Amino acid sequence: MKCPRCENIDNVGAVFCSRCGTKITDTTPFLVVTTPIIAGYKIKKVLGVVTGFTLRTRGILGQFMGGIESMVGGEVTAYSSEIEKARWEAIDRIKARATALGANAIIGLDVETSGIGQSSIVLFSATGTAVIIEPENLDETKSA
Repeated sequence: MKCPRCENIDNVGAVFCSRCGTKITDTTPFLVVTTPIIAGYKIKKVLGVVTGFTLRTRGILGQFMGGIESMVGGEVTAYSSEIEKARWEAIDRIKARATALGANAIIGLDVETSGIGQSSIVLFSATGTAVIIEPENLDETKSA
């Protein structure tokens, strides 16, 4: 992490600059990827598997509107927006669990859906590996 005052490079997770003592704020975004690696970063520590899920049901009105749209043909927008919301909700939950473990990234993200029995309940599940990452060139920058 780069100090905003003296531009010294400190380790990821440092709270204060080791050179001038200025408080350092972490500007590293929380990364979520479907791949097993993140280009430009190295995995410093693997924290383990994390999951996040949400259950959704189509209410009477949603089923009615979906039925009408399916008769006409094309995209069933009554379901599309709910599916998108549920997908992001599952991803937000997995990010919260990973953050609680101290992670700053999730690799290998997999999002799946499954119907529950004969009902209209749909499970949205997000699974991945919580990791701590740091830029690959951190050591090179620090020694310069």
